Amino acid sequence: MTKQELFMLGRYDIKLNNAILAEDKHLPMYDEMASKYNVEYIAGGATQNSIRVCQDKFGEEMKKNSKLAGVNVHYREDETAPTGTCAVCVVGGERSLIANLSAANCYKSEHLKRPENWALVEKAKYFYIAGFFLTVSPESILLVAEHAAANNKVFMMNLSAPFICEFFKDQQEKALPYMDYVFGNETEARTFSRVHGWETDNVEEIAIKISQWPKASGTHKRITVITQGADPVVVAEDGKVKSFPVILLPKEKLVDTNGAGDAFVGGFLSQLVQEKPIEECVRAGCYASHVIIQRSGCTYPEKPDFS
Repeated sequence: MTKQELFMLGRYDIKLNNAILAEDKHLPMYDEMASKYNVEYIAGGATQNSIRVCQDKFGEEMKKNSKLAGVNVHYREDETAPTGTCAVCVVGGERSLIANLSAANCYKSEHLKRPENWALVEKAKYFYIAGFFLTVSPESILLVAEHAAANNKVFMMNLSAPFICEFFKDQQEKALPYMDYVFGNETEARTFSRVHGWETDNVEEIAIKISQWPKASGTHKRITVITQGADPVVVAEDGKVKSFPVILLPKEKLVDTNGAGDAFVGGFLSQLVQEKPIEECVRAGCYASHVIIQRSGCTYPEKPDFS
């Protein structure tokens, strides 16, 4: 680690392998990074950290890049706050996220209820929402969750970050009964266990307990999927656990872990919507995250070689 990197981490109290919301002390960091470092601008985040932007240059960049990627985006555009940004500091392949939500903190369920937007909800069969959205509009999450339960659709969420499990526990508990799939990593799972007083750090035990949390609908059983970096993926369903090995990567090939968890979910869902077995879903998730961590930022080569 260089002196410059150490200075940057120390100055803004940044811890590696972490995700936090920006405080006032972090706000100068965004301009500093842009002016002093060779930064990359990538539209996205965990499900683009939900669906709202400002009418500014970053908002326009997000819309343009999303449409180029074939994503049908219906953003809520806010005129009172700038588009949210997330600083990603990568040192030695490990990343730390500092999110300045701005317009991303202004979403209102009225936007979701608009006929043209709710029509998309009614058309969809699968829903995936990042846990980060619990900080903004839990009402919107419950609207979609209740719709999914009432119409036998599949509803999924991600634990997303330890601070979500810890400081948004009540909002998370209200959404959990509707979740058919719960995704997370080992740190988030252990935080979830601690805040619920389960007195276990065993990821397999935690995964089973989450999968057995009472459900709002009996149409779909809940499946919990926990990633553990280089360790096996843990999948809990029907009171049992299966472990799936990941694709190991030599340390010298590790470029950037940012987006690895989101890529895993993306790969997993690509097979789930095709009604493939859980083994294939996990295999695709492992492939996607394996590709992501060998590249800078959450980016992919033009043509995947998954088969």
